[in-house]
Amino acid sequence: MTTLDTDFADGLLDSAVPPCLSLYQPTHRKHPDNQQDPIRFKNLVSTMETSLRLHHSAKEIQPLLEPFFALADDHEFWTHSLDGLAVLGSTGFFRVYKLQQTVAELVVVADSFHVKPLLRVMQSADRYQILGVCRKEFRLYEGNRDVLDEISFASDAEQNADEGEASSSESHDTVAALGDAAGSKLPNRYGYSGKESGIDLDAERFFRSVDKQILEHHSHASGLPLILATLPENRAHFHHISHNPLLLEEGIDVYPDTVPMDELRKRAWQVVEPHTLARMAAQLDAFGAAHSNALGDDQLADVAAAIVAGRVGTLLIEGDREIPGRIDATTGAIRYGDMANPDVDDVLDDLGTMTRKMGGKVVIVPTDQMPTSSGAAAIYRY
Repeated sequence: MTTLDTDFADGLLDSAVPPCLSLYQPTHRKHPDNQQDPIRFKNLVSTMETSLRLHHSAKEIQPLLEPFFALADDHEFWTHSLDGLAVLGSTGFFRVYKLQQTVAELVVVADSFHVKPLLRVMQSADRYQILGVCRKEFRLYEGNRDVLDEISFASDAEQNADEGEASSSESHDTVAALGDAAGSKLPNRYGYSGKESGIDLDAERFFRSVDKQILEHHSHASGLPLILATLPENRAHFHHISHNPLLLEEGIDVYPDTVPMDELRKRAWQVVEPHTLARMAAQLDAFGAAHSNALGDDQLADVAAAIVAGRVGTLLIEGDREIPGRIDATTGAIRYGDMANPDVDDVLDDLGTMTRKMGGKVVIVPTDQMPTSSGAAAIYRY
């Protein structure tokens, strides 16, 4: 399954062939507001084409823009929008990401993709997933403080339909669609016996299959905390068999179908908010400690040079700020400019891209929590 999380995890957004085209726009979920979205998209594509024509021939531009034009005319796509849209394209590469957060309109044509808005979405500390499980079916949701949506399952999981075989007719269809974790009969870890054991063995087999597929196809890529939503009698059973390190101890004691979506979101936020606050506080404390021990810096010139040298382990970037310019990938020297110039990108975005390429971690921080005034804060490895 192609998702923003898996593309980042696979490094696909860092290895594109320039020119790299990045388009962002806010979108709308409902009619009639969503009728304006394809019109605004076409206008942004026109802006992109104008920028490309400054340095590229019509023959070079046509294959780059063809998928953008096709998307603009896809009526079905525009009737099922979320809150924001990101579209990235380069030679042989085209990705469309529907976002649960709004983004500002932006078109960037550069040597690399402009990904800071995507990082802000991906690394928002309030993101989480909910796994709803009963003994016959399961559902997966992704949300944040303000919105929650059900998400589709990875195609790889669906392709495993012939690997599993349920141990009773009652659960056969669902388990077969998931696939069996080991391709063979699973052991009974609970030691159930008598009439009750058949039901519990089926539940254990099903829960193991669910746990494996969610871990492999969703949690590994997203890294998001996972909240279990199930009836109280299933909670201990699922936690006992789960190998997912992102599964939180706290959960929601209902199956999602039994409550309105907004109620499910509110209950999920009550679970995840303390973890969210703790993670952000830990990042800020880590920078404070590093800075006091000469292992942290917020001066952009020094940070850029340290990134090129491979010294930056973690880079904090102010999420709602742009600093126009370009960075010399060899020396780290910064040349400031104007974002209206198609040859100019966002310095903070480029610092993040370079950090990831050097194996470092990038964290997008809200403006009101940013510990520095420069827009960046680096924690050095040494």
